[in-house]
Amino acid sequence: MAQTSLEQTDLSPRREALQLWIPLGIVLFLTVVTAFFLTGQYQIAAGKGIVQGLGEPLPISSSAHLIVVPWFFDWHDPFFQTQTFDVALHMGTLIALLLFFWRDWLNLVLHMHQPRSQQGQMFWFIVLASIPAGIVGLLLDSLAEEYFIDKYLVIAATMSIMGVVLYIADRFAPRRYELTNLTWKHALLVGCAQALALVPGVSRSGSTMTMGRALGFTRETAARFSFLMAIPITFGAGVLKLRDIDSSQLTAPFWLGISVSFVVGALAVGFLLRYVRTNSFLPFIIYRLILAAVIVAVYVAR
Repeated sequence: MAQTSLEQTDLSPRREALQLWIPLGIVLFLTVVTAFFLTGQYQIAAGKGIVQGLGEPLPISSSAHLIVVPWFFDWHDPFFQTQTFDVALHMGTLIALLLFFWRDWLNLVLHMHQPRSQQGQMFWFIVLASIPAGIVGLLLDSLAEEYFIDKYLVIAATMSIMGVVLYIADRFAPRRYELTNLTWKHALLVGCAQALALVPGVSRSGSTMTMGRALGFTRETAARFSFLMAIPITFGAGVLKLRDIDSSQLTAPFWLGISVSFVVGALAVGFLLRYVRTNSFLPFIIYRLILAAVIVAVYVAR
């Protein structure tokens, strides 16, 4: 019996490692297919779907990647390079988030009329946290879209700065709070951090997780609250941006991009929730700094 127990103990880390590496393998496979077997609008749509699926849940800024990746590969398309299509890709990651958190949100909505209950309180905390980003988005979204579309060095700077800020928060802040310790002040501060994500390179998930860690929440709690917050703000942006989309734009590449964004987003959400249980944000911080250096190098070379 002792030997069997020991074997089971040895298998557990292997299983956990597989749960981390299999999603990465699937994303790598999709990337290879996109790079070598797709062309034209299909390649652009699938490529941006991969970028969005990874960049939205992970603290690396999907908006920055949706700007610099087409620039790196010299992608040009009158529709698939617009923010309208980028917001459509967000619908893919929104569905991925709902896949993981629909039970949580159903529970929150069912208790919204009981603000003194734990679930009802959490619902109104998320509403409060969504207000700053909602206001900033309504006022400045169009301006930000026009300004940052070719500000590659600014994006490199924000990628670097937020990487350093995330490192400081994750390295030095205590890890003592869970979701049950959340207060309205915490929710408002995390919501203000989310509003900063209008600037490409900041990252919605990165800024909210950074603030969560700075306030003393565990990595897993900061990630879960960030994902719960993402659902209403992403849905709102989708309603505003996609209501005027032309039916002629709903082509096969359009749906391919959203589908890829959903699949990769689901893999990335599951990966991050498992990863932060026992690991720090350091790999994402290093990635941010490397990408910032690459952006500067490409900018100088061109």
